[in-house]
Formats: sequence, C-alpha cells, structure tokens
Amino acid sequence: MTGTIVNAAAIIAGTAVGLLFRKGISESTNNTVMSGIGLAVALIGFKMAFKTENELIVILSLVLGGVIGEILNIEGWLGRAGSYLESKVGGGEGEVARAFVTTSLIYCVGAMAIMGALEDGLTGNASTLYAKSLLDGTSAVIFTSTMGFGVVFSSIPVFLYQGAITLAAGGLKSFLTPVMINEMTATGGLLIVGIASNVLGIKKIKVGNLLPAIFMAVFLSWLWTKLNIGI
Repeated sequence: MTGTIVNAAAIIAGTAVGLLFRKGISESTNNTVMSGIGLAVALIGFKMAFKTENELIVILSLVLGGVIGEILNIEGWLGRAGSYLESKVGGGEGEVARAFVTTSLIYCVGAMAIMGALEDGLTGNASTLYAKSLLDGTSAVIFTSTMGFGVVFSSIPVFLYQGAITLAAGGLKSFLTPVMINEMTATGGLLIVGIASNVLGIKKIKVGNLLPAIFMAVFLSWLWTKLNIGI
C-alpha cells in the first residue's frame, strides 16, 4: 500500500503548501505546472499500454467496455452524485464540507485511482499511484488556495478507497494469470493516457465510461486462453 500512503501524504502536503498561498496562484503558473504533470501522466499510461501481448484484446476491451459504460452512463451517475452532494453541503455546511466533498470525488473517482491501486496490489508497482500523487498534491495546492483547509480531509477517503482496492487485488492475485494482468494493465494504461488528454486539454475523453474495459480485458484474456486450449 505504499502508493496509497504516498498519495494521501501528497494531498496533506499540498494542502499545507496551499495554505501559504491563500491569495491564490496565478492561472499561468497553474496551467504550466498542470501541463507538465499531464505529460508525465501520459508517459506512465503509454508505458503501461506497451505491456500488451495481444492488441486485439485491448481493442475489443475498449470497444465493449465503452459500450457498457455508455449504457450504464457511469460519468452521468458520478456527475449527478457530485451535484447532489454539493447541493447538500453547499447551502449550510460551510466551506470545509464543500472542499472535502469536491476534492474527495475528484481524487477517488477515475481510472487512475482504480488502475493504480490494482497495479500496486497485483504487481507491487506503485508508479501509477506515484504519478497520481504528483497530480493530486499539486491540485491540492490550487484547491486549498481557493477553498480552504477542508481539502486535507479528502486524504482519508483516498487512503481507505485505494487501500481497499489494493488489498482486494492482492487477494485475487492467485486467480489472475500473467496474461490477464498484462492485458488489464495495458488497457488501464490507455485509460490513463485518456486522463492525460483531459489534463492537457487535447480532447475531452469520458474516461469514466471506459472503466468497464479494464474488467473486459480480464474476461477476454480468459476467453482467449480457453479458445486457444480448445484448438
């Protein structure tokens, strides 16, 4: 769980730095720093994507996963949940609650949180969560400078949420073959590239609706292996 611990610590550190800049950070500085981090996130995603040994599985996973995600409208549900929570806390709960809810949703919801925690639990490689830590820590500085110290409390759900996924993945490790792990990692890597695209403002990609692709990669890898055995 090293990656999750670092992630939570980065949010706390970012909040501390943000408190020193309560007057705000210039938009130019914010854009430049976030662009740099976006490029780093893209690098992590591409490195993961290149682990595939069967591009067809990755392509089918993204297609089928995208169809499932659109049918379920995952991003729509997440957006409505966020709006509902903000409406409940925004009126009378104060800035602390608003900052907590807003940043918790941003830090916990997304392919990078899920894929990074899975990768950490399955392979012990926490590089994705380290990259997420840089992104979250930097954004925590920005959020804190505008919304206040309530941002620091989002480190708690991040620790619990990602930690639970990492531990669960470790328990499933014996059931997942190297082929499944490779293709799941590669598919998740492309989703992380999608996150980088969003951060860099290249093209808005509904990464949330592509999340089922990660699980489709496991199923298709299993099916592919079975079909090969039967031939």
